Amino acid sequence: MTDGVGPALEALDVTRTYALEGVHVDALRGVSLRLDPGEYAAIVGPSGSGKSTLMHLLGLLDRPSTGVVRVGGVDATTLDDGDLAQLRNATIGFVFQSFQLLPRTTAVDNVALPLLYRGVRKSERRQRAAAALGSVGLEHRLQHKPAQMSGGEQQRVAIARALVAQPTLLLADEPTGNLDTRTGDEIMATLERLNREQGVAVAIVTHDREIAERARRQIHMRDGLIETDSAAASGGDR
Repeated sequence: MTDGVGPALEALDVTRTYALEGVHVDALRGVSLRLDPGEYAAIVGPSGSGKSTLMHLLGLLDRPSTGVVRVGGVDATTLDDGDLAQLRNATIGFVFQSFQLLPRTTAVDNVALPLLYRGVRKSERRQRAAAALGSVGLEHRLQHKPAQMSGGEQQRVAIARALVAQPTLLLADEPTGNLDTRTGDEIMATLERLNREQGVAVAIVTHDREIAERARRQIHMRDGLIETDSAAASGGDR
């Protein structure tokens, strides 16, 4: 806990078991993790380590088999699907490897989409979306559709969409995976600047050690467990 402010997100002894063709697979085997407001962490591990499963639980896109996930102090495991969706929309922004933009929709309307689900009126949605695009250097691309933009520009649109609703937590799943090295560096610099200037907590899921090393905290996973956590190693209370 920092300055009397509770964690942005907390997972307590979470497990996730999948049944695949009659076989039970333990993707997570008891993981506890806390992210404080403004923190910048990387969750890293090889394929099958459980890092993407953990991101889905932290992002409230899936439910744990056992354990508790709290977002902003709210126990998400007690919520029904409707309340869970509202909590997710109010507190968490997502950036994915594949961008996930609507192909026939302009940048400004792609970014405004989370505000539509909140019931924000159209004029305010577009104003806030334009400001979010400006914050990632795309004020000149408001009316462009994804096919008219480079991969790096599309990912910056996705970042603006993740931030437009002013979340307390941003989760990025392999955000540079479809980008060349130079463009990937630019995207990482954008995330780092927004974390520093806006104070949103950022957690990046990656298999890339170089990407992970840019974060102030590295959480290494293997076989469904946290193997090492640099916060614990440095004496932080996580």
